[in-house]
Amino acid sequence: MKILYAVQATGNGHIARAIELVPFLKKYGTVDVFLSGSNASLRPDLPVKFRSNGISLFYSANGKLDTLKILKQLNPIYLNREINRLPVEKFDLVISDFEFISARACKRKGKAFWHWGHQASFHSPNTPRPLKRDYFAEWIMQNYCSSPHKVGFHFKSYDDWILPPIIKNSLWDAVPTQKKHITVYLPHYSDAEIRRYFYGIDGVQFEVFSKECKREESDYNINWKPVGNEAFAQSMIHSRGIICGAGFETPAEALFLGKRLMVIPIQGQYEQYCNAAALEEFHVPVVERLDINFSGIFHQWLKSEPVKPHNLSFIRTEESVKCFMDKVLESQQ
Repeated sequence: MKILYAVQATGNGHIARAIELVPFLKKYGTVDVFLSGSNASLRPDLPVKFRSNGISLFYSANGKLDTLKILKQLNPIYLNREINRLPVEKFDLVISDFEFISARACKRKGKAFWHWGHQASFHSPNTPRPLKRDYFAEWIMQNYCSSPHKVGFHFKSYDDWILPPIIKNSLWDAVPTQKKHITVYLPHYSDAEIRRYFYGIDGVQFEVFSKECKREESDYNINWKPVGNEAFAQSMIHSRGIICGAGFETPAEALFLGKRLMVIPIQGQYEQYCNAAALEEFHVPVVERLDINFSGIFHQWLKSEPVKPHNLSFIRTEESVKCFMDKVLESQQ
């Protein structure tokens, strides 16, 4: 089987998930990766055959979506050319992880494809949403990468076609400990903003993973680290707690490890508000933004007990891939 796997590179979560999935997909055939987007900082250790700038997300220094910058980089003529050039018709199976160009190429050329990823789970009405719905954002989530063939990932299986999160193999075999540091991953904030609110908090060490950081540096109670899969995993395994955005992969891994977790959603990104609503069901604290109140919120959180959801289940990556491929092969009979 010739498989095309289209992966968003608008952040590190999609790439990290693909790195785990691809070795098991290769058991079913040859895998070529289409990487779309221009602002991921994680090294894509993947069999990349096609690349495109695609549609990327950008953020301001203080944790908000930079809508103007996103709109400025949109180029309909370029996107149309990329849609026409992507040879989806040459593959037996096309998988799109919420990737626009591959989805449009398949629809234009009459090629069936599978939407496989976290965003696919939002096609279920059972998946948690915030109290205040953004109906334009809902429309985007329903139409940006729409296919009748879909398998989602979420914290819980809110529908029978939604699988548990993908957890790195290195975490499955880990023995978590509690050292002195807090692991921080907030790529939607600049280093200057993070330093403003984390620097000097007494008695606490932070390991901050930053896309701006090129080499490890110590700055009083902050240890700045470049983004890297293994280094980040080790930091989480041995941390006192984890502070991150309300994405999907990192919160799921924190829950799997039984770590104290706090999330700060990207302001204006509806998907993160949806994830935050799901995490609140597990009593994970959601902080609206970094501001002058953060220090007090942080100390209160540090005194609390880690959340230990009893209604979560996890499966190995190999089993997730088998569940997905079983659905693919069943649909072809």
